[in-house]
Amino acid sequence: MKDTIISLLDGAVSALKHQGVLPADLQPTIKVDPAKDKAHGDYATNLALMLAKPAGMKPRELADALVAALPESDAIQKIDIAGPGFINFFAASDAAAQIVAQVLDSGDTFGRSLIGKGEKVQVEFVSANPTGPLHVGHGRGAAIGDCLCRLLDATGYDVSREFYYNDAGAQIDNLARSVQARAKGLGPEDPSWPEDGYRGEYIVDVANDYLAGKTVSADDREVTASADPDDLDAIQAFAVAWLRREQDMDLKAFGVEFDVYFLESSLYQDGKVDATVEKLIAAGHTYEEDGAMWLRTTDFGDDKDRVMRKQEGGYTYFLPDVAYHLDKWQRGFTTVINEQGADHHSTVTRVRAGLQALEVGIPKGWPDYVLHQMVMVTRSGVEVKLSKRAGSYVTVRDLIDEVGRDATRFFLAARRADSQLTFDIDLARSQSNDNPVYYIQYAHARVCSMLRKAEAAGQTFDHDLALANLALLDSDQERAVLNRLARYPEVVENAANNREPQQVAQYLLDLAGDFHTCYNAVKVMVDDTTLRNTRLALGLATRQVLRNGLDLMGVSAPEEM
Repeated sequence: MKDTIISLLDGAVSALKHQGVLPADLQPTIKVDPAKDKAHGDYATNLALMLAKPAGMKPRELADALVAALPESDAIQKIDIAGPGFINFFAASDAAAQIVAQVLDSGDTFGRSLIGKGEKVQVEFVSANPTGPLHVGHGRGAAIGDCLCRLLDATGYDVSREFYYNDAGAQIDNLARSVQARAKGLGPEDPSWPEDGYRGEYIVDVANDYLAGKTVSADDREVTASADPDDLDAIQAFAVAWLRREQDMDLKAFGVEFDVYFLESSLYQDGKVDATVEKLIAAGHTYEEDGAMWLRTTDFGDDKDRVMRKQEGGYTYFLPDVAYHLDKWQRGFTTVINEQGADHHSTVTRVRAGLQALEVGIPKGWPDYVLHQMVMVTRSGVEVKLSKRAGSYVTVRDLIDEVGRDATRFFLAARRADSQLTFDIDLARSQSNDNPVYYIQYAHARVCSMLRKAEAAGQTFDHDLALANLALLDSDQERAVLNRLARYPEVVENAANNREPQQVAQYLLDLAGDFHTCYNAVKVMVDDTTLRNTRLALGLATRQVLRNGLDLMGVSAPEEM
């Protein structure tokens, strides 16, 4: 319906340009939005207010002219002009109800599109260091990142999911020394415990498995322990594999999988870091000072220049980040989205500056970033800070065990990424309308219950009869559901374009609310066969869209609650 109205307005604009009312070279962007007040119709546009100045007319006068120039359409029942010049459209009942036929005919593909035209897109997310279990912040990144991938796939992009992990550097050294200390019977209270060692109970498990000579298999590696407590390199290789396996298991339990695992160590082994340094030197953007090598990132918008190679030797984290993103570009990803925690905010400018300094044709502002804020977990109104297993933070596994995968995923992705999130365990576990996941899933299950009741009563759904009489769906509550269903494809497109999966979450909550209101106000199981079937068709369409949207969130659509 929205596209129909835009098309009608485009025709009116063309007519007024032909009449000389509007400038011939005017190319307006026609915006049509759902009406906020049902009394003002189904859809509204501010086009007259936007074009009043180039037309040299008062907005209301131009609104009159636009309405007069609109092509005739059976899809529109009535048109009103309100306020200073808003144009309100009331959809004809049968036209509005045709969305039911569209949903039922399209099924699982309703809301999917090809706007991406097969463009390759890489989404990097989670990218947790293999030094411990995934914490709740990683969980938020996993939920948002996976939903973004699902949205991009639904809108026609060729999506590659990538996990980058630092299997080199100081943190990995600390991990190895921590496991070695445990393998030798030492604890965090011992004076010889590594200063920055890891203290969680999982380190004990790693050490015990290492001493037992066990073999661990992760998605990207398999390592057998040598059981030698003095072989720090062997301990490091085993510990990284052990924790990679644990992270893999957590992610699979969370419904998240990756296409590519990229190792930081490969950047050094393949000479990509050194090659990046050579390119930056050749481009003339480096200099030596105080025994260190610097990159003049201030030439590209950074607030200060950045050290590439430290005075004591070795590269800073900044340099492999640039080399890694150069590799992404060379792999043909013209669109790259990095979903990371807000603590990576400072890396955005410096990585982009480093890529510009390479002078290899990478566009300014590449790559894209989605940064999520911290998560606070509460139970009974009190913050939960510790996990026995991790020792110092709440893990993703803790949440999944407490509230289940569906609630964990939905809660972590249902708010804007840049807003702080309080994860209320009590709310996530509750079976009440206050729990958004329960509320949405219950709407889906309610439709399934309606169909079971109809079948039990021998009232088989008649698809053809229902679609032939959709105009009967004319109550305010039914029209509210119809209008909400019609908005779904636009919501999916906007959520993908804006990198905001929470738009889908909010839409599902609104659709569930409209459906529950309609269910309570309009009786479905009536004696009139035709009316009953049309109302069942509305329920089926609602169920389909709920299922499609929940799938984009990685959440199940149960048939019984």
